[in-house]
Amino acid sequence: MSILYSVLVLGALGAIFGALLAFAAKIFHVEVDPKQAAVRECLAGANCGGCGYPGCDGYAAAVAKGEAPCNKCVASGPEAAAKIAEIMGVAASDAEKMVAFVPCSGCKDVAEMRFNYSGPEDCRAAMLFGGKSNKLCTFACIGMGNCVKACKFDAMHIVKGVAKVDRSKCVGCGACADACPKDIVKLIPEKQKLMVACRSQDKGGQVMKICKAGCIGCMKCQRECPNDAIHVENFLAKIDPEKCVQCGHCAEVCPRQIIKKLDA
Repeated sequence: MSILYSVLVLGALGAIFGALLAFAAKIFHVEVDPKQAAVRECLAGANCGGCGYPGCDGYAAAVAKGEAPCNKCVASGPEAAAKIAEIMGVAASDAEKMVAFVPCSGCKDVAEMRFNYSGPEDCRAAMLFGGKSNKLCTFACIGMGNCVKACKFDAMHIVKGVAKVDRSKCVGCGACADACPKDIVKLIPEKQKLMVACRSQDKGGQVMKICKAGCIGCMKCQRECPNDAIHVENFLAKIDPEKCVQCGHCAEVCPRQIIKKLDA
């Protein structure tokens, strides 16, 4: 009989608690805007934070309230933006697609090392041991892969000690840039195909001692650019994307070959 009573008591308690939970769910139920749910269905679901909101749910809620534009989900692309605009009854604006770029060519076979780091595969940890870099060039990519870990689209990889971007996979969410402790990774317009793959501001003589691929500020690119689109500032060549017609002549004349024509 004791077993039977125990079963009956547990069953009664279960029924009471179940009723209480159902009552609480009804009392505290929060209505979700149908538009929010519809917008959420259009999103990639990566929760990458590239939109600037706390995940896909946060962005969908902001769009439904009219507090966010329809084209902020870079992971979903323009097709999703058009669907969201249709749901919200507004016009979809064209946002320029951005992609990540790492302006460093200091891979292991060209950059002189300050020391051989042995420790956690983390750029911040390496900086604690070696100051600004594990390489003699203090502007260089450390190459421990914080950006790789942050990327949810398999668009970042470490190649010979330097982060490289797969532009075909990059959605421009900016997670890699946020994860880089040296602020090396930049977001650039996808249409910009010519970039200077160096960020050193050391004088040319110093660069030549520590890196076989660094910009030496020789100004040859500046002198020969037919559109006045590239200038040397602080011993580093910089391209003005508004003037650049992407003819590629600067890359052809660069004696250090650090002006790169990026893959489509």
